[in-house]
Amino acid sequence: MADDLCFFTKDSFILKSPKKSPLVLRTVVLLFVMVCGVYICTICLKQISTGSTTEFLNFRVDQKPCPEPNIEPWEIPYVHYPNPKTYSRAECACNPVRYFAIMSMQRSGSGWFETLLNNHTNISSNGEIFSVKVRRSNVSTIFETLDRIYNLDWMSSASKNECTAAVGLKWMLNQGLMQHHKEIVEYFNTRGVSTILLFRRNLLRRMISILANSYDRDAKPLNGTHKSHVHSPYEAAILASYKPVINATTLIPILRQVEETTKKGLEYFKSTRHIILYYEDVVKNHTKLAEVQEFLKVPKRELKSRQVKIHKGSLSNHIQNWVDVEKALNGTKYESYLHGDYRK
Repeated sequence: MADDLCFFTKDSFILKSPKKSPLVLRTVVLLFVMVCGVYICTICLKQISTGSTTEFLNFRVDQKPCPEPNIEPWEIPYVHYPNPKTYSRAECACNPVRYFAIMSMQRSGSGWFETLLNNHTNISSNGEIFSVKVRRSNVSTIFETLDRIYNLDWMSSASKNECTAAVGLKWMLNQGLMQHHKEIVEYFNTRGVSTILLFRRNLLRRMISILANSYDRDAKPLNGTHKSHVHSPYEAAILASYKPVINATTLIPILRQVEETTKKGLEYFKSTRHIILYYEDVVKNHTKLAEVQEFLKVPKRELKSRQVKIHKGSLSNHIQNWVDVEKALNGTKYESYLHGDYRK
């Protein structure tokens, strides 16, 4: 009976664990790998994005679109690459531009001198812009006007093509220059503007030109029109036929006042990069024009003007009361004005 009760073998008591489903295991592993992959990709993308942004920003800040490899170190502040709002400089965008201002006084040869500069293919001098009072009403309007000029957004008959290499204007001392000279000097030095200071040596000849021009403004002998400058010998002869009467009593004080104004102008703007010219020297010595072109760093060209000089020859032929003027200046430091002459 006992034997009957022990019919189970040893192997009968070994319990085998049930097999786990391979599908569940694989699913768990796959989910784990996916989560890890997403996490790693997210971290990598953040690092790449941050690095790319930093590199891009650094590139934009450090980039110099138009380098000038052959430039002297001292020239760097005076070389510009303007980006006009009104047009595209196209293939000339990397052509460097110099900024300048011709500072002078009325009837000192600045009009003739400016036509010479504008005869150059790469120079644009935009005329006596601040003769319009509203443009010089305060420092802000002056700076706004200058910004337009030097950004090549000022359109005039003197405006050249996209490849302008020097741009500027003609500016009289009594058109806000003396009044706001400190602010203007600071603007010029900050923006890298060079100045051309142009005056006359013979102030008596300048006075004759002023009086004759004033007469022409009222009388208009040239077919009822006023012309400050002429382009034919015929027109010049008509304007030169007027001989002004000069007040001999006030002559020396007036000459002294003009002389002092000239000295102040030279003193006020001597801290700018500048060149000093005198009309008589430019007329007699054509190398002066080469010096100006070198000063503006433009290719040297032969410059010509269509303007014809009005008052030629001896001053005695252009002053009605010459004897009185001669007596007033003889024996003074202005006596040389009576005899100073030049051709052309």
